[in-house]
Amino acid sequence: MTIRSRQIAKLLIRVAVTTGLLLWVFSQIDLGQFRQALQAARWQYLIATWGLTALLFWIRSVKMKYVLEKQDCNVAIGTLFGATAVTALYSMIMPGMLSTGVKWYILKRITGKGSNVFSSMLYNQLVTMIVMTVFGLAALIIANPTPLLLPDSHNTWLLPVVCGVLLTLTVFFSALLLSRRSDGRMVKVLDGPLRLFGPKIHDKGREVLDQIAGFQTAGLGFHTAFVAATAVDTLIGGVATYVLAARGANIAAPLGVFVWLCAAIYILGRLPISVANLGVRESLLVWLLSVYGVEKSAAMLTSMILFSSLVAMAVVGAMYQLSWAVSAKKKARLPDEPAEQKDT
Repeated sequence: MTIRSRQIAKLLIRVAVTTGLLLWVFSQIDLGQFRQALQAARWQYLIATWGLTALLFWIRSVKMKYVLEKQDCNVAIGTLFGATAVTALYSMIMPGMLSTGVKWYILKRITGKGSNVFSSMLYNQLVTMIVMTVFGLAALIIANPTPLLLPDSHNTWLLPVVCGVLLTLTVFFSALLLSRRSDGRMVKVLDGPLRLFGPKIHDKGREVLDQIAGFQTAGLGFHTAFVAATAVDTLIGGVATYVLAARGANIAAPLGVFVWLCAAIYILGRLPISVANLGVRESLLVWLLSVYGVEKSAAMLTSMILFSSLVAMAVVGAMYQLSWAVSAKKKARLPDEPAEQKDT
């Protein structure tokens, strides 16, 4: 099978997964109730969700500038905002982390330092995943939805215990991976398991680990500041976006629910299993919010509001892409101008 054939096959699988999940979601929705949810929707929260999403994109651009400067790459915040918006545009087609390759290409072309940009983006993704995982597990421990998800279960303690163990391991291994004192030991520990997946995956995995290990010399202050900014951006901002979208659909649910829902949808959204995270977000919101007594039609409307904010940023990304393309075309014509003037 050729590379192109494999790419087409993967795309078809993602489309099939997305279609299957959406079909299941729509089979759960009563059209009459959904029509009523639309009529009762508070659309001012839609505008607020769009505005907050744009603000979060700007915060992510500031964060990225902070990391890039550590790698001797100087990129303007406006350019980073545009690159993030363009990534949102391509995420409509390219799922999960694959769409971030577009951002890497843009920043590599600007800085000429592809390896440095790659390291910065890896560090950003790693810290974001850690923050979302830690707070998502903590929210599950506090909220503990087991009695609602499994009302007949007598082991309601099991989920908090498992989450507590996973939370401890996540913090411990993350600290070892980024700590200056570990002196590359964590990379050596993870190198062994990577060999079990064959030389190709081992080489790529080792490259990723080496790039992340380069940030071990950054120091505690750098990591602390970046984790705090990530908590504001992805956690507080992300949860606030979910709350605003839910308010728009007239949903009132405990805040802790939105914390672990936001974390779960974000983490699953990094996996290349669907297109534009469609189906994953909708099915999780419809299924899990219904456990808390939320009408499935209202949960679906919440998902649509969240998706519309990404579409809005994708439109902004399309404008940046068009603007950059026009600017590049003008620059390409500049050398011919003196010759044309001389002929006249």
